[in-house]
Amino acid sequence: MTGIVMFFAALLMLGIGYPVAFTFGSISIFFGIIAAIIAVAPDISYMAISHEFLRMFSMMPFRVYSIMNNTILMAIPLFIFMGIVLQRSQLAERLLEAMGTLFGRVRGGIAVSTVLVGALLAASTGVVGASVVAMGVISLPVMLKYGYSKPLATGTICAAGTLGQIIPPSVILVILGDVFQLPVGDLFAAAFAPGFGLVGAYIIFILIWAFLNKDVAPAMPPQEGTRLGNIGHALTAIIPPFVLILLVLGSIFVGIATPTESAAVGCVGAVVLAAMYRKLSWQIVEESAFETVKVAAMVFAILIGATAFSMVFLYSGADRIVEEIMIGLPGQKWTFLFLVMLIIFILGFFIDFFEITYIVVPIIKPVAEVIGLDPLWFAILIAMNLQTSFLTPPFGFSLFYLKGCCPPEIRTVDIYRGVVPFIIIQVIVLVFLAVYPEFFGMKSGV
Repeated sequence: MTGIVMFFAALLMLGIGYPVAFTFGSISIFFGIIAAIIAVAPDISYMAISHEFLRMFSMMPFRVYSIMNNTILMAIPLFIFMGIVLQRSQLAERLLEAMGTLFGRVRGGIAVSTVLVGALLAASTGVVGASVVAMGVISLPVMLKYGYSKPLATGTICAAGTLGQIIPPSVILVILGDVFQLPVGDLFAAAFAPGFGLVGAYIIFILIWAFLNKDVAPAMPPQEGTRLGNIGHALTAIIPPFVLILLVLGSIFVGIATPTESAAVGCVGAVVLAAMYRKLSWQIVEESAFETVKVAAMVFAILIGATAFSMVFLYSGADRIVEEIMIGLPGQKWTFLFLVMLIIFILGFFIDFFEITYIVVPIIKPVAEVIGLDPLWFAILIAMNLQTSFLTPPFGFSLFYLKGCCPPEIRTVDIYRGVVPFIIIQVIVLVFLAVYPEFFGMKSGV
């Protein structure tokens, strides 16, 4: 039971707020010593315990070396750099202004524009925090000015900002590709239909809500300029990032480039776009590189700590206990799937998607393989479930991002009320993906 206790001890420390990488490392060392003592008992001597402890971690240097040489994971800092450069070049501002001119005259049109811009930002940058803040600063005041309901306005921005977790290129899909040992290009292709299905569900919900209650999302008054001129202005803002999306994702889907190579193309494209928008400067490049190093260092530190955690967990035999319990469940596959999705959803209320990916997924992945679930479909289900962790109170990151940039009249309770319908929509789409995977071009193995 050492590994099981270690698992819950890690969750407790993460819930308290200890740094993730240090939590994994310290928990691994502490419970590794306990496991070594149990293994050598009754010969509990310093030499015996040390020998067993070193044997437990004998492969650690090779694991760390393989992590640092993993070409799939190299795509993470490249995609992060691309997203930060595009955010600094005020891409979101241009897209929001363009979409507003197209859909503003429709009741709920500004909220629909926000969702569409969120989808475009997700497909071009994938940086959730930057997307939420940019739309919170630009779109929220406009919605409030025209009389939008505060919960609808804030919920729309939070939900649209999190689309970067499921719409490629997504960092979480890159990480899941490494954990599941699946081609990242296959995950990107598989995530497209569920991601844009979620976009469609958001838009339908907003339009229905605005239709049933005329006061929550009034239409904007007619804007200056002709309709044709507004469309032309919108296209000039939409086409450049759309071309970048085609270059990055298209090169992966047609097999011209690997995800890492396409991420490098995206970095160059982001710099070119910044130059086109006359926002490129040495300061932007330097700041983007610095932020990229910070985020990438955090990801790799967590990964190394999680590797040590998994070595102790496997050494203790806890994986076999989990496998026996899960395989012995009545209704086997569906019960397993329901429990896993429920556990991930509940954990998302309290801890970040990185921790969930590195703690829970390596434990449940072998069980999913044994009972015959399709790994591609299972990984997309997990990715969509993890997306809700950005919205669920009390620790949803999108909620914090928006609260940090919204005007004083927006209360925290307004944001919490606003995201609840969108969380329900995500759960509905998740259930639909689980029950009808063929609708999204996937198979389940259930």
